[in-house]
Amino acid sequence: MTLLVFLGALLGSMFIGLPIAYALLMTGVALMWHLDFFDSQIVAQNLLNGADSFPLMAVPFFMLAGELMNAGGLSRRIVNLALAAVGHIKGGLGYVGVLAACILASLSGSAAADAAALSAILVPMMVKAGHDKGRSAGLIAASGITALIIPPSIGFILIGVVGNMSITKLFIAGIAPGILMGAVLATTWYFVSRHENIATPARVPVKVVLGKVREGIWALLLPVIILVGLRFGVFTPTEAGVVAAVYALFVALFVYRELRVKDLFEVFLAAGKTTAMVMFLVAAALVSSWMITIAGLPDQITNLVAPFANNPILLMFIVVGLVLVVGCAMDMVPIILILIPVLLPAVRDAGIDPIYFGVVFMLACAIGLLTPPVGAVLNVVAAVSKVSLPQVIRGVGPFILAQIAILILFILFPGIITIPATWLGGQ
Repeated sequence: MTLLVFLGALLGSMFIGLPIAYALLMTGVALMWHLDFFDSQIVAQNLLNGADSFPLMAVPFFMLAGELMNAGGLSRRIVNLALAAVGHIKGGLGYVGVLAACILASLSGSAAADAAALSAILVPMMVKAGHDKGRSAGLIAASGITALIIPPSIGFILIGVVGNMSITKLFIAGIAPGILMGAVLATTWYFVSRHENIATPARVPVKVVLGKVREGIWALLLPVIILVGLRFGVFTPTEAGVVAAVYALFVALFVYRELRVKDLFEVFLAAGKTTAMVMFLVAAALVSSWMITIAGLPDQITNLVAPFANNPILLMFIVVGLVLVVGCAMDMVPIILILIPVLLPAVRDAGIDPIYFGVVFMLACAIGLLTPPVGAVLNVVAAVSKVSLPQVIRGVGPFILAQIAILILFILFPGIITIPATWLGGQ
C-alpha cells in the first residue's frame, strides 16, 4: 500500500502539471499523511538539509565554469582545434563534433551547455557542407550527453550525494566508458554518413594544427588539472569545481580576453538560475527520500527484486529498462533523486559494485535526455540549431541505438568499467 501511495502521489502531482520539485514535496507529504505523523517542521527541516551539503557546492561552481568557458572563448577554441585535427577526413565535421564534445565534457559536466555550444557552431557548418540537417543535429545531441559520463559530471555529483558514494571514484570510473562512447558515436557516424556526397576539405598543415593546439592549450590544461588533482587527492570534487571556475575566469579575462568585466553579471546570472533549479530539486527530493526510508520502500523494492538477486546481470537489465522507460517522461535530475534511494539498497544486496551501478545508471539517464517527449538535450539542439524537433528525433535514432548497444555491453561485461576504474584509481 505504501508503494501505491508513493507512486500515486508522484504521478498524480505530475499529471496535474506540478513542477517536479513540488511533486516531490507533495509525495513526501502524502507519505506522511499515510503513516499518520504529518509535521510541517519535519518538511521544512528536510528541505533545508537537502541543500546543506558540502559536495553539492560543486554543482554551482561547475555550472559557472561551463558558462565562463562558453562566454570566454574556451569552447570555441576546442572546436577549432578539433576542426584542424580531423576536419579533413571525409565526414570530418561529424568527427569534429564527437571529438569536441568529449573534450568539452571534461571541462563543464553539463550536457545541455555542451550541446548548445556545439549546435551553434557546428550544425550550420555541417548543413552547409551538405550533410543531412536532422542527422547532423542528432549527432551533436548524442555527443553532448558524453558530458554526463566523462568527468566532471554534474550527474555523478548528484548520484554521489544521494547514494552516499565517493564522487571521486564515480568520476574516475566514468573516464573509460566516456571515451568508449565517443568512439562508438564516431563509428556510427562513419556508417550513416559514408554514402553522402560530401566534398572533403584539404588537409590542414601541421603548422596550423600546432598553432590551434597553442591557442587551445589553456583550455586543454583544465581537465588535466582537475583529473590529476582528484586522482592524487590534491583537492575534493567540490574544490575541483572552485578550481575550474577560477581557472576559466582567469583565462577568459586575462589570457583570451574575450570576456569583459561588464559581461560577468550575465554569466553569473545564467549559472545562478540553473543552479537554483537543480538545488531546489535536490532539497525537495530529500523530503521524499527521507520519507521513502521511513516508510520502508527500499525494503519493499528489495523484496520485489529478490528473485533476481542471484542474477546481477538480469537485475541490471531490469534497472536499466526501468530508467530508460522513465527517462522518456522525466528529466535526469529527478530520476536520480527518486530512483537512486529506492534501487541502491537492492543493488547492494545483490552484490553489485555501487560505483559500477552509478556509471551504468548515469548512462541510462543520459540516453533519456535524447528520447521524446521530454528529451531535454533534443530540445536544446533543435532550438539553437534551428532544426525542427521531428528532424532531430529522426536524426538521433541511429546514435541512440548505438548508445543502448554499448549500455548492454557494459551490463554483460562489467569489467569494461571496473577494471579501468581500478587501474586509474590506483586501488
